[in-house]
Amino acid sequence: MAYLTDYHIHTTFSDGKAEPEDYIPAARAMGISEIGFSEHLTLTDEEQGWSINPDRLPEYFNRIQSLAVKTHDPVIRIGIEADYLPGKVDEILEYLNKYPFDYVIGSVHYMGTETVDLGREFYTGKDMRRIFSEYFDLVAEAASTGLFDIMAHPDLIRIFGHRFPGNPEHLYRRLARNLKASDVAFEINTNGMNKPLGEFYPDSRFLNIFAEEGVPLCINSDAHMPSRLAQHFDAAYALAAAAGFRETAVFKGRERFMIPIYE
Repeated sequence: MAYLTDYHIHTTFSDGKAEPEDYIPAARAMGISEIGFSEHLTLTDEEQGWSINPDRLPEYFNRIQSLAVKTHDPVIRIGIEADYLPGKVDEILEYLNKYPFDYVIGSVHYMGTETVDLGREFYTGKDMRRIFSEYFDLVAEAASTGLFDIMAHPDLIRIFGHRFPGNPEHLYRRLARNLKASDVAFEINTNGMNKPLGEFYPDSRFLNIFAEEGVPLCINSDAHMPSRLAQHFDAAYALAAAAGFRETAVFKGRERFMIPIYE
């Protein structure tokens, strides 16, 4: 494996369990070349306990920037994970434009006023065919806004183990084509292994579709503690290679560069 990156990391600035500095020894031990911090930014009308308070964004950015200046092993990138909320594109953009992030991760946690990942009750009585289709459409819609460089856990709707009735291949094909058209990368997110799902996002059966459609790939842990940094990366990289990927995306100053998965 040539050059490992992990761009999806959370700290106590949002819902992580550790300080940014705590990840440095873990990254060195794991042989990670670049790590990137990406706290949740969720501009709902009510403050979310799992998301950074927007008033703390200057503190967050300055803290990670200071850490990046004095740390070269690993290289540190500054990112943010911004929730896509229809109707709030201009507000999200206003916050993103205030800071020279290296990358912006987009995510869809909300369908309407409800979150898809905080409790099984969201799914009670719902038509899985409709919910899955609408969720995939929201991820594609988010990518089309131009706000984001990477789309996080693109089938988070699977978090509690619910399945699309029948074959969902058409959903993945349509999403992959939309991501390609929007020039947005996606991630293999290994944190699904720590959820009731017990699998990676997205469904590994359909990774080949993203490769066939030419969608750029990142492999991220979505770590909320140092012990989960680069968790299950050997398996994730092997799956990516088997699906046809030969490169992963790295970011600096909102520019994307591609590097080989294996030397």
